[in-house]
Amino acid sequence: MSITELADFFDVSRQTIRRDLKLLADRGQLDLVHGGATLFEPTEAAFTERREENADAKAAIGRVAAGLVRDGMVVFLDSGTTTLAVAQALSERKNLTICTTSLSIALLMCRQPLVRVHMLGGEIDPDEEAAVGIDALEGIGHFRVDVAFLGGGGLSPDGEVTDFTRNGAEQRSRMVATAGKAYFVLDSSKFGRLTPLRIPRFEMAAGVIADRRPPEAICEALERRGPALLIPA
Repeated sequence: MSITELADFFDVSRQTIRRDLKLLADRGQLDLVHGGATLFEPTEAAFTERREENADAKAAIGRVAAGLVRDGMVVFLDSGTTTLAVAQALSERKNLTICTTSLSIALLMCRQPLVRVHMLGGEIDPDEEAAVGIDALEGIGHFRVDVAFLGGGGLSPDGEVTDFTRNGAEQRSRMVATAGKAYFVLDSSKFGRLTPLRIPRFEMAAGVIADRRPPEAICEALERRGPALLIPA
């Protein structure tokens, strides 16, 4: 919501709205953006609920990601519905080694010919249908990964990929630092979304793959941070 819209709705001055928004931001209940404010999304919907959302967009992202993979590579696939679309797009690649925390991705890829699958261990998060925790984090360090495809909670107005949980943020941060190249895969529903946690070392990622170009302000902010933007041709 913009400051002007809020001032008109409540019939108060913009100065009053700015003061109240700052108070709410200090309490962690919203985030200030240029000319207004936006709500945080504190939790993510369950995997089964997200699976069919924006399916065509996720498939397009999967095809772009698959174009970055060569036969014989070691590929890390993060948990999530967009990374599942990447896995589905990799069916024509051969001699791949797949590392993943996702039960769905592991099951899909182990049925592909000439593909070896390593499932990183840990406690299973029933909402995400994936392994989380210390064991999964330690498992990342055992592999030499050529390319990693990572999920994220949102692409903020400041051009930063953010996350919902500390486990997720730390796991993605470690993979960014470990992989030869790391890409975040985010469909357009994530544009401008604010989630509570930053992903350390996000700027080290090679790029962000999206189904379409984000608003120009987000594109410019992402470019300043470093990762390239990749979208379907």
